[in-house]
Amino acid sequence: MRHAFTDVAVLVTGASKGLGRAYALELARRGARLILLSRSEEPLRELVAEIRERHGGPDAEVVVGDLAAPDGPGQILRELRDRRLTVDLLLNNAGAGSVGPFLRRPLGAQLGTVGLNISGLLALTHAIGGELVARGSGGIINVSSTAAFQPMPYQASYAATKAFVLSFTEALAEELRGTGVHVMAAHPGAIATGFFDGTTAMIDPRAADTPERVAAHTLDDYARRRAVSYPGRAVNRSMTWPARLLPRTAVVRIAGALNRRLRLDEVVDATS
Repeated sequence: MRHAFTDVAVLVTGASKGLGRAYALELARRGARLILLSRSEEPLRELVAEIRERHGGPDAEVVVGDLAAPDGPGQILRELRDRRLTVDLLLNNAGAGSVGPFLRRPLGAQLGTVGLNISGLLALTHAIGGELVARGSGGIINVSSTAAFQPMPYQASYAATKAFVLSFTEALAEELRGTGVHVMAAHPGAIATGFFDGTTAMIDPRAADTPERVAAHTLDDYARRRAVSYPGRAVNRSMTWPARLLPRTAVVRIAGALNRRLRLDEVVDATS
């Protein structure tokens, strides 16, 4: 499975930190050629240096851009074209999520979540996916979440965007069946990253997977050409079943009760 990525050119979005950084390091370990995308250049340069020190080989390419900005995807795609950077595997990892009561949280963060998690992902997938189909090879991994399977009060916009990613990826996978382009959705659970940074919400590390474990599991599943991945602990997959079996009203009430127990209904911006 490790050799499945040897000399494969992989574009990793949101590569500067958290899960994206873990994907980049794991792909480098497996011999991939990396194109790293983020809004922040300095963390990417530091990551390139770390990859060089650990694994050697050609330096990863760095692309700086904001997928949530109105013309962000267009600028990124133009830069890829101008630099003649060809992508074999698109790993749509970049994501954000507002947390707390919807009406009491800033609208800008909600709109940013939609722009990044949906619009940016769509734009890259449309452009690069078309190139992959024309060549008859390659793949797309869209990182969704176990949050995709049910409405989540106090994470309402985030869960809704991930539900979009789930539905879109399943549909696209069927459209591209037989083209030589493999499409897979990844649905991790809680990950020990800085996802809630800037707010009073916290992720319990005892209930969270490490980004390294999630990254390795995702890539193993893609190498096996699976249609879907539930990377991390085994319970992640079983957590999606109640939402498929119970009435929707029951599901949303259970999700709301769980998030209230985590005090996500009381979230405010963290003070410095």
